[in-house]
Amino acid sequence: MKPLTSQKPRVLVMVGLPARGKTFIARKVARYLTWLGISARVFNVGNYRREHLGSRQPAAFFDPDNADGLAARHQMAMAALDDMFAWLQGGGEVAIYDATNAVKKRRDLVTDACRGRGIEPIFIESVCNDPDIVARNIQATKLTMPDYAGVDPDQAVRDFRARIAHYERSYEPVDEPDRSWVKLVDTGERIVLNRIRGYLPSRLVFFLSNLHLDPRPIYLTRHGESAFNVVGRIGGDPGLSPRGKGYSTKLCDWLHTELAGHDDPQVWTSTLQRTRQTVAPLRFETKPLKNLDEIDAGICDGLTYDEIAARWPDDYAARKGDKLRYRYPRGESYQDVIDRLDGVIIELERQRHPVVVVAHQAVLRCLYAYLTDQPRERVPHIAMPLHTLIRLTPATYGTEEQRLTLA
Repeated sequence: MKPLTSQKPRVLVMVGLPARGKTFIARKVARYLTWLGISARVFNVGNYRREHLGSRQPAAFFDPDNADGLAARHQMAMAALDDMFAWLQGGGEVAIYDATNAVKKRRDLVTDACRGRGIEPIFIESVCNDPDIVARNIQATKLTMPDYAGVDPDQAVRDFRARIAHYERSYEPVDEPDRSWVKLVDTGERIVLNRIRGYLPSRLVFFLSNLHLDPRPIYLTRHGESAFNVVGRIGGDPGLSPRGKGYSTKLCDWLHTELAGHDDPQVWTSTLQRTRQTVAPLRFETKPLKNLDEIDAGICDGLTYDEIAARWPDDYAARKGDKLRYRYPRGESYQDVIDRLDGVIIELERQRHPVVVVAHQAVLRCLYAYLTDQPRERVPHIAMPLHTLIRLTPATYGTEEQRLTLA
C-alpha cells in the first residue's frame, strides 16, 4: 500500500518513562505498517544494552548522576541510531527509535541527526499518570524481561521501581513547539498533537488513538464445513453441511461457557450465510461485516481448482506462483483483502472486550498474520483448518496462542 509512504523515509521516536507502554506501541506500529506492505523496523536501545553490556544491570546503572552508566547508555543509544540510519539508507521506509529519550538534550541530538539526513522525526510520547496502570505494566511485562530472569518477583519490582525513580528525577516532557509530536496520555484517554501533517502521520495518529493495554482474548474460526467444502468448490454462498452444523453446535456451546463471565462480548461474521449459520445458536448479539467476506474469486467463483486449471491454465499457474499478489480476474488478491481489512484491524485494536471473528480462510489468514506478526509473503500459506478455534491474547512482546479442535 505504497500511497502511505513518501519519497523520504520516516523516523518515529518513542519517548516516556519505563513501564509506560513505549515498546508495546512501537511494536504495534511496526506490525501494522509491515502488514500493510511498508518496510518498518523497531530499533530498541534496551536490546542493544542487554546484548553489549549484559541484561543484569542494577537500578544504580540508570542513575543520572552515575557518569559511567550515563556514558555507557549513551554509547548504546548512538549504536542503535547508527544502525537505524544504515537500515534506512538501505531501503527501509519507517524506522522506530525505541528508547526513553527522557531529556530534551537527547531529543535534540536525535532531531539534529535526523534533520542532517533530510528527515523530520515524529516523537511519540507515552505519558501515564495512573499508578494502577503502571503497576499492571510492571507485573505484566517488565518482570518477564531478561533483566529479571530468575530474580525474586518482589525484589525485581523494587529494583525496577528504583530504576523508574532515577528516570523521573531528570525526565523532561515533550513540549518542543518546532517539532512534530504526538502525546498519548493514560493509554489513549487523551491525545495531544503538534505539527502533525501529511497522510502517513495522520493515519498513524488514528491507529495510535485506538490502542490500549487492556488484555482481552480474540477468537478466530472459519465457518463450519459448507456444501461447497464437501465438493471442493470455492466462493459462492452455500449453507452448512451436516458436519458443519455439528461444528456450529459445539462451537456455540463452548463459547457460551468460555464467555459466560464477560460483559458485552463481540461476535463478528461475514455477510455470507455459512458464517451466520455457524453462530446462529449463540445467545450473544452477532454483527455481520461485509469486510469479512471471503476473497472474491471473480470469474472463478463456484469452480473447483481442477476446473480452473482446465479452463484458465495460465491463471492457475500465476496464482500458484504468487498467491499473495495474484488477483482473480474480476476478483481480488490477498493484498486486496488486507487493504479492506484495515478498518477491521482498527476496530479489533479498539475493543476492550472479547471478540469472536467467524469468517473465511483467506480473511482469517490475513487477520492472523497481523495479530501474530507474520511476514506478508507467508499470509496465503498459513494453516487455517476447518472446525478449529484459535484463541489469541495480545501482549507487549507477542501474542499468546491456543488452538482448539472441535470436530
